[in-house]
Amino acid sequence: MEFVLLYLKYPLRMMGAILCGALIGYERENQMKMAGIRTHSIVSLASALMMIVSKYGFFDVLSSHINLDPSRIAAGVVTAIGFLGAGVIFTHKMNISGLTTSAGLWATVGVGMALGAGMYVPGITATVMILLLQFFFHRNFRWLKSSSIEQVTLVMEQEDDLRSILTDTFQMDEVKITSMKVKRLKENQVEVKLFVKFPDSYDIFHTLELLRKNPKITSIDL
Repeated sequence: MEFVLLYLKYPLRMMGAILCGALIGYERENQMKMAGIRTHSIVSLASALMMIVSKYGFFDVLSSHINLDPSRIAAGVVTAIGFLGAGVIFTHKMNISGLTTSAGLWATVGVGMALGAGMYVPGITATVMILLLQFFFHRNFRWLKSSSIEQVTLVMEQEDDLRSILTDTFQMDEVKITSMKVKRLKENQVEVKLFVKFPDSYDIFHTLELLRKNPKITSIDL
């Protein structure tokens, strides 16, 4: 009976790791992220398994002449998760997405390792804390919203007072140009790349509509 209970605790730890990973992944999946329930569950399970192997898997080879460091496998797991985390980070112009999911995967490894080591309270507490952080500090919460900077690319006719025309257009809409780069495409056509600071809770498409009404602008890319 004691033998059965001894080895039953390992599957229970792995099942606990799956549950905690699934809870974290469920929140990410609700936010339409690529790494969801399955990814987080597998990461947490694998971390728990590696921790169990690291902590208990070498008892049969230990002797007075053989010493092992049980933290080596655990350290390798923490290092390896960096490759998976990097795979969910994407950049597009001024926008970076996937950082929170990547950090969540890294934290899920910690949860799985804690449960694999039998540290149930830290593992479950960390899961709850991660979920609370993801919920209360999400960008959709109005009390956390702030101004954003977006890149706007325009193709338009060459004008001597190009800067003043664009500045006046954006100032009419309470938007500020932080940087502007102009590249000549043809004899009378230029490409203008703008970094624009939009106020909190601002409808960007309203500014795009103002730009679209300018007959000298032939292309707008946000």
